[in-house]
Amino acid sequence: MPRIYDVTVPLAPGMLAYPGDPPFEIEPVHEVGEAPFSLSRMVLTTHSGTHVDAPAHFLAGGATVDQLPLEILLGKARVVELSTRERVDRADLEALDLADDLRVLLKTRMSGQMLKAGYQEDHLYLTVDAAHYLAQAGLKLVGFDYLSIDRFGSADFPAHHALLEAGVVLVEGLDLSEVEAGEYEMSCLPLRVGGGDAAPARVVLRTRG
Repeated sequence: MPRIYDVTVPLAPGMLAYPGDPPFEIEPVHEVGEAPFSLSRMVLTTHSGTHVDAPAHFLAGGATVDQLPLEILLGKARVVELSTRERVDRADLEALDLADDLRVLLKTRMSGQMLKAGYQEDHLYLTVDAAHYLAQAGLKLVGFDYLSIDRFGSADFPAHHALLEAGVVLVEGLDLSEVEAGEYEMSCLPLRVGGGDAAPARVVLRTRG
């Protein structure tokens, strides 16, 4: 029987946010007992928690999140596990033979760290050469298990540019800690934010077969 994995980080007060970004907030407006129904107000950014980056995140005039093709966001995805500790280089990816994949999710030492308080400035990141390789390999979607694929403190975000300029959809903030390497059916549905540079998403993997 297929098994389903929810690899989405829950939106909750105190959750991890990229340094300088407004934190996630939720507060009640009405509560049952005091009113006929409950209603809450949320404050969040388009990059809160598990989210999808559209080209418009870095490219003027780039496609927005509501313009992303659903056929890229749904379908077979391959989870690959990397043992590298500091960064992901081109050679790390070349060894995986990704030529036949359209969607790849990178499981690293950062999986599960999204659930911990405090942004880890020494988080794993993709080198620009690695990002170019992913684009050149023909991938249409790349997933990563922390809030940014670029090195913390980068001023020009080269890995983002390399992928988004090539039309590769980027999913950041995944929690792959309970998922083994292998092939899955993926459903990745960002909120349909009109004109959005990104949007929080619910991402679910289902075992194949």
